[in-house]
Amino acid sequence: MELKGRETLIVGFGKTGEELCHFLLNRGAHVTVSEQREAEQLSEKIGFWKDRGVVFETGGHHRETFLSAHMIFPSPGVPMIAELEEAMAKGVEVLSEIELAFRFLKGRVVGITGTNGKSTTTTLSNNILHDGGIKSQLAGNIGTPLISYVEESEDDHIYVTELSSFQLEYVQQFRAYISVLLNVSPDHLDWHGSFTNYFEAKKHLLDLQDKEDITILNRDDPLVWNLRGEIKPKVFGFSRSHRVTPGCFIEKDWIVCTNGKEERIIHKSDIPLRGVHNQENVMSSMLIGFLFGVSSQGMRETIKSFEGLEHRLEEVASLQNVVFYNDSKATNVGATLKSLQSFDRKIILILGGRDKGGNFELLKKPVEERVKKVLLIGEAKEKIARALKNGNEVPLESVSSLREAVEQGFAAASPGEIVLLAPACTSFDMFQNFEERGQEFKREIFALIDRVKTQGY
Repeated sequence: MELKGRETLIVGFGKTGEELCHFLLNRGAHVTVSEQREAEQLSEKIGFWKDRGVVFETGGHHRETFLSAHMIFPSPGVPMIAELEEAMAKGVEVLSEIELAFRFLKGRVVGITGTNGKSTTTTLSNNILHDGGIKSQLAGNIGTPLISYVEESEDDHIYVTELSSFQLEYVQQFRAYISVLLNVSPDHLDWHGSFTNYFEAKKHLLDLQDKEDITILNRDDPLVWNLRGEIKPKVFGFSRSHRVTPGCFIEKDWIVCTNGKEERIIHKSDIPLRGVHNQENVMSSMLIGFLFGVSSQGMRETIKSFEGLEHRLEEVASLQNVVFYNDSKATNVGATLKSLQSFDRKIILILGGRDKGGNFELLKKPVEERVKKVLLIGEAKEKIARALKNGNEVPLESVSSLREAVEQGFAAASPGEIVLLAPACTSFDMFQNFEERGQEFKREIFALIDRVKTQGY
């Protein structure tokens, strides 16, 4: 793929945009960045890139810039804006960063996607491989763009890569040696336009594999499991409720992997992560280790020491035997459902943020069964209230800030109960991202603890 002298356009200037600038400039491309934000809102590094020859278009997108490009690279999450759509219609090549990286990368890719559980599975899988002596790297939507590994890549390297539907929308040749589809439920419908489009973007990862490759599918998700007859790679399954061969399943509270020969890996009680959905994440991660030949003992030790990720069902603190949990990463209804299923105690639930087109009525029955009170926050709170109100006796209360949510949550909880942030929405109405929302939630919890200690209430 020749890039020298080509007019390339990067849409959006975050971490991925910077890495693309570096890569394209090193290969002699002419680079323009188009950003909706004003120049003063961008990173201070913008001056560094201008000095290296990058042209910046800020404060909006210009049609002519898109139409004059030879290649366009939308950053993850950039919507199908009119300028991009027109450029595609005119035959301008539009590629994701992972597609560009793949065309130059040495080594093999393990691609992990799904609606929920991607970050946990990707991190644990990389830990298992790395601890097992395999030259693996953590890449993709979890933090380090795949393109940043190209220069140092070698044939024996493995890139365990978290892949979003946004990234998979613009791939052509990208091919994972092992793909994982954890689950699929409605998400990002505001971006994709329909669940069908969203599902097709996820499925694209599997469609590009060949018969020499492997895919790992969730046996307990009918939409996912039904794909096994449509794709070329060899299929391994994982299941909490079915024996599946080849694959991974639970038998007498042991997680077992099999590919002709069954091998007990770990007892359920030794998994430190809360929630049955994390059993699925562990099983898919174990299958990756199993397929690369990591020993059972090695996998067991890695899993037992894995503490999980920040903002994913994270136990924050306890105050007067009321426990606060931060699941700010639960940005869709499916993730919130899994979060609720992880507890056997009554919950004070904090819901709300910016809606992605989710069906909040799916929360109605679990809320009735598991939740003592719902605290609603952000842009979507009225929509959520309408979805939950009809015949639901669980009290709903609006709050204006996370400080108020933490205070009201603690006031409503009895000893032994839980205050849970699992918003079922994005954070963009009030915060930069789910990480900032989670950090703010935790700050307010510790601030409340300090006030209780000093003021005695």
